[in-house]
Amino acid sequence: MTLGSSEQTAIIRTERGLTIAGTRITIYDVMDHLTARRSSELVLNWLPLTKNQLESALSYIETNRTEVEAEYQEVLKTAEEIRQYWEERNRDRLAQIATMPPKPGQESLWKKLQAQKAKHAEES
Repeated sequence: MTLGSSEQTAIIRTERGLTIAGTRITIYDVMDHLTARRSSELVLNWLPLTKNQLESALSYIETNRTEVEAEYQEVLKTAEEIRQYWEERNRDRLAQIATMPPKPGQESLWKKLQAQKAKHAEES
């Protein structure tokens, strides 16, 4: 389904959401840069887009601002939920790993690592 008006570059809806045709870059990726107030030149440096593709994306965002902003907020909410899930899951696993004794033959390395961690903690 083509949503954009440009014949060369269009915005299409994929399983990832609103995407710039011919790329894996979503409108939400562009919105991240707009929210950070990055210039078009900087966005082109960060994302592998042509100037025409970026202009089409910006035009689509401006034309459909309400819809795009609502979807973008949902994307941000989902990304935060996923981040929190993995942070919590990894926290438990890392705590479990921290209680494990060093492998045989690595005791001296373990002591060195603990000394470096203590030194780093003092400096912070």
